[in-house]
Amino acid sequence: MRHHPLLRAATVLFTTALLTLAGTTVATATPAERDPVHQPAADTPVTALVTKLSHSEAAARFRAAGITWSSSGGCSDRYNSTCTSFEQINLTTVQGAETLKRASGCALNITGGTETGHASGTYSHWNGYKLDYSLYTCVGNYIRNNFTYIGSNKWRSGSGNIYYLESNHWDVTYYNCGGC
Repeated sequence: MRHHPLLRAATVLFTTALLTLAGTTVATATPAERDPVHQPAADTPVTALVTKLSHSEAAARFRAAGITWSSSGGCSDRYNSTCTSFEQINLTTVQGAETLKRASGCALNITGGTETGHASGTYSHWNGYKLDYSLYTCVGNYIRNNFTYIGSNKWRSGSGNIYYLESNHWDVTYYNCGGC
């Protein structure tokens, strides 16, 4: 079902205002990376009510899907920037990773989750909307061949999620589950 663009924009603004009032847009992290926090296009479906998962819940889902993860510190502490944490990740972000894995058939290794050290903002790592993936030829080819190039090393999937090729990883913003 397609919504009028003005209705969609109003919904996004309302949702952002609610999240701000709820205090979910404030990240305590100081950005160590320069990963931009993208705002969704006006016609991108964004889930207004967000379901958060614990690290162990998300890890179990990733493990079941055959998705691996690693960290430079070999840890999962959300408050340590050398760790890879899934604490407070959005369910739709986890589902988006599962969708990418299933659709591409590629190996996926997560190198960044909800831990401190990323750029802040509403659609940020800290708030559960983003994952970083290792650079693998298979997943890179899948993104480039199946999504729309929108400039500046960014591709948009059919569902509106943004795949940004940074120097040493893919930074993905999941506004929704990617067609799960």
